[in-house]
Amino acid sequence: MRVSQAGEGRSLAATARRAQIVAATIETIAELGYPQTSFARIAERAGLSSTRLISYHFAGKDELIGAVVTEVHRTIGRFMAERLADLPDARRALRAYITGVVEFVAGHRAQMQALMEIFLDFRGKDGDDRSYDAATERQVLGSLEEILRWGQATGEFRDFDTFVMAATVQRSVDGLPFLLRTEPELDLSRYADELATIFDLATRNRRPLSEGEEAR
Repeated sequence: MRVSQAGEGRSLAATARRAQIVAATIETIAELGYPQTSFARIAERAGLSSTRLISYHFAGKDELIGAVVTEVHRTIGRFMAERLADLPDARRALRAYITGVVEFVAGHRAQMQALMEIFLDFRGKDGDDRSYDAATERQVLGSLEEILRWGQATGEFRDFDTFVMAATVQRSVDGLPFLLRTEPELDLSRYADELATIFDLATRNRRPLSEGEEAR
C-alpha cells in the first residue's frame, strides 16, 4: 500500500513537533526543576501558541516524561555505541566506557540534569519512577559485565565477581550529575582519566599470562 505524500508530510510534521516538545521539556526541567515544569512553561519555551498542541501529541504529563527519558537514553546509547565500536581489547573497552560516559555528561548537561530531576521527583500515576527501572538497570550492567567477562576470558582481568564490579563502575559514573551540582567547575577530563585508572588497576590481572592466553 502506498502512502500519500500528504499523509507522509503530516507524519513528518508530527514527528518534528513531538521532537520539538521533548527538547523544550528537557530544557525546561533542566532550568526550572521538575516540580516547576508545566505544560504552560514548556509551550512558552517551545514557542507554541497553546498547551493544546502538547496535549494533541501526548496524552498527559506521564507520557511526555516517558518520551523525554526514552530520548535521553537513546542519545546515550548511540553515543556510547560509537565510543565502544571496534576496540581491540577489554582494557581499552572498559576505559572507553568510563571516559565515554563522563564525556557524554560533560557535553549534554541539560539532558543529564533533566534526567536527574525526573529521577528525584517524578512519580507516575501508579507511583513508579520510570526514569531508571529494573529493566534499564539490567541492560546497563549487562553491557558492562560483557566487557568484564571478555577481559577475564582473555586474561587481561583478574578473577572477580563481574556483577559487583559492573555495579561499582556504573555507580561511580551515575553519581557525576549529582557531583556537578556541588562542583560545577569540576575538571571532567581529569575526573574521567582518574576514574578510568582506578578501575584499570582494580581489574587488571597481575599474574603473567600463559602461552595460550598470549596467543589469544
